[in-house]
Amino acid sequence: MTSAIFRKVLWLAVCSLPAPAEVKPSALFSDHAVLQAGAPVPVWGVAAPGEKVTVSLNGQSQSATASADGKWVVRLNPLKPGGPFQMTIAGQNTVLVNDVLVGEVWLGSGQSNMVFTVSKKRTPWAGTLNEEQEIAEANYPQIRMFTGKSAKTYEPQNEIVGEWQISNPENVPGFSAIGYFFARDLQKEIHEPVGILTLAYGASTAEAWIRRETLVADPLLKPLVDRFDTAVRFYRENPSAPADQAPRPPQTINGRPGAARPGRQRDPVQDQHYPTVLFNGMIHPVVPYAIRGVLWYQGESVLDGDQGVLLYPHVQATLVKDWRKLWGQADLPFFVVQLAALEDISNNPRVREGQASVLSLPNSGLAVTIDIGDPKNVHPPNKQAVGERLTRLALAKVYGRDIEYSGPVYESMQVVGSAIQLKFSHLGGGLAAKGGPLKWFTVAGADRKFIPAEARIEGDTVVVSNAQLTMPLAVRYAWENYPEGCNLYNAAGLPAAPFRTDTW
Repeated sequence: MTSAIFRKVLWLAVCSLPAPAEVKPSALFSDHAVLQAGAPVPVWGVAAPGEKVTVSLNGQSQSATASADGKWVVRLNPLKPGGPFQMTIAGQNTVLVNDVLVGEVWLGSGQSNMVFTVSKKRTPWAGTLNEEQEIAEANYPQIRMFTGKSAKTYEPQNEIVGEWQISNPENVPGFSAIGYFFARDLQKEIHEPVGILTLAYGASTAEAWIRRETLVADPLLKPLVDRFDTAVRFYRENPSAPADQAPRPPQTINGRPGAARPGRQRDPVQDQHYPTVLFNGMIHPVVPYAIRGVLWYQGESVLDGDQGVLLYPHVQATLVKDWRKLWGQADLPFFVVQLAALEDISNNPRVREGQASVLSLPNSGLAVTIDIGDPKNVHPPNKQAVGERLTRLALAKVYGRDIEYSGPVYESMQVVGSAIQLKFSHLGGGLAAKGGPLKWFTVAGADRKFIPAEARIEGDTVVVSNAQLTMPLAVRYAWENYPEGCNLYNAAGLPAAPFRTDTW
């Protein structure tokens, strides 16, 4: 063989070899990222099988070897708040991640009110109060947000699409309004960087955000997965079948049973009312990114009408426990935004009651918004108040501040003559009737028919009565879809959530 032929054969052999896989971190580890302080920080991605990957940040270096399927995870020891830093991720190639901060990271998830952006120019149905002023003043370089691209999938995914953006007038219009106002208010108090992971999808049910294994293991929730699998199988076997022949998800839309859509059926995997699809596409890829806690705003899309309302507290608790298990934090803070007032039946008091059941779980919280709704708009624009109330919860329950974080919470009742005396916790310096006499209290006797009642504050209690009812048995407060002007507060300026003393 001549030397020329030999060189050509060698060149062809080299060219035919597979190119070495480049080290590639998850999109979460990109420029402007915020990493959680005070806890181990997993960093992960892909590389060639067996390749050694070293992650370095602020004088610390940790290494791992990519597994047979090319996945690697490096765990940095707990970091102190600060930055900006440059992160180096090195294997056969080197990736530089610039402008990395270390501080507090929170995950914001749920449905459209968490998606709701600061500016209506980015999301036409969104837009906050004082939008132009808020955007102009949004220069907070230590606040960053990662907004995950929407993804609904049948199988768990390993990658999420998105990027970290710095808070400034150019970027903030597209930020989740609740996430932004929470981060802004928190950062002003703790003086550390704050990062928000926004992973939310409009009209999604809670079960869409829970992993399959957990749902299937629960006798109450397994039927949801069975119905989903039946719908997927039907769609794949009968892709041209009319929509009215296809199985439908067990959800209500704005409080009314969902109707079959005309024309061809929709791929069930692309329907956010079915279980697991958003967990697979948007949560699985970010576990176990180190976070401090979760902000959750979901409730308008509740499955199976009345049955779903009864089941919702269990679904919500299942989600909380499952995410805590996934993140390896049994006490991961989990704060729920309760539905605001709305004339539509989707925001009814029984769903709010189900949301409030989260308080039975440790290290949870409820941001009450009954006083900042809009009669016709499921997306009320006053997201500043929501962010402020979530911040109060975080400051008190996570960051050790001695502040009131809740409005009055009903504790017990006592019949006194022809009246009922109600006791509350979270007095916040005392009970208050905002703007005049107390409204929206009703009372019932043995016939279980609730009638309007007079209510007055006596010290740390509320006394409720109706002159026509001599033997009262139960009280309800703000037990309507839109209890306009409900006004039981505490001296800290926080509203009481709707409640009832009965279980009828």
